[in-house]
Amino acid sequence: MDITTILGLILAFVSLVGGFYLEGGEVAKLIILTAAIIVFGGTIATVVISFPLSQLKQLPKALAMAFLERKRNPQLMIDEIVDMATIARREGVLALEQRAQEHDNPFLKEGLLMVVDGTDPELTRQILELEMDALEGKHEGYAKMFDAAGGYAPTIGIIGTVLGLVHVLGNLSDPESLGPKIATAFVCTLYGVASANLIFLPLGNKIKVRNKEQISDMELMLEGILGLQAGENPQLIKKKLNSFLHDKGPKKKQAGAGSDVEEI
Repeated sequence: MDITTILGLILAFVSLVGGFYLEGGEVAKLIILTAAIIVFGGTIATVVISFPLSQLKQLPKALAMAFLERKRNPQLMIDEIVDMATIARREGVLALEQRAQEHDNPFLKEGLLMVVDGTDPELTRQILELEMDALEGKHEGYAKMFDAAGGYAPTIGIIGTVLGLVHVLGNLSDPESLGPKIATAFVCTLYGVASANLIFLPLGNKIKVRNKEQISDMELMLEGILGLQAGENPQLIKKKLNSFLHDKGPKKKQAGAGSDVEEI
């Protein structure tokens, strides 16, 4: 579980509701079922209209990508690739066949097997880059669903407020109740704006960040595979791959690098 996503959502709602409460507001007045039905029901409906069923079925995976933190260890991955490059340079690429077959990272496994099979380097690059493009496109589709919800929610909230005001203005026989009814109507706008800026858009952005991390890991592996295939000096490969490291702090090594870039 990604603790930053959870803490961020909690902090957002605590700040919003807490600030309202400290100003003397009654929290119970922010909980209105009809407003929630209008805003969230309407937002869900617009997203369903906007995207095909095949993409909507990917929503659980999109939520998993936003809330679950992948284990990443680029340094360990670099060390593993450099080790394989050393073996390949000393014993030949065929010596990596067993190791490639047993590797639990599908992208790295496929690349190594193409190297072992003697696939043309340019073809190897093209195939792996196509896989990267396909994965990036899928992740962009995940983010677009949340971005769309973030765009629609405020407008649906305004529509709910207008509906509430129409109801209020149609019943002016009790002037004393106008204030509370108008306040209730504006809760729809609150729901729409708050859900867009505290939930939907941030989750969409988190998916984009996750996508960037995963594509960076795959680019690292691709360069390592091509360097290994070209028979480059392992230390030169290491130097090249170190350029992908953004976090210069100490990294805790784990049992293997394969799970670091598992696809979602």
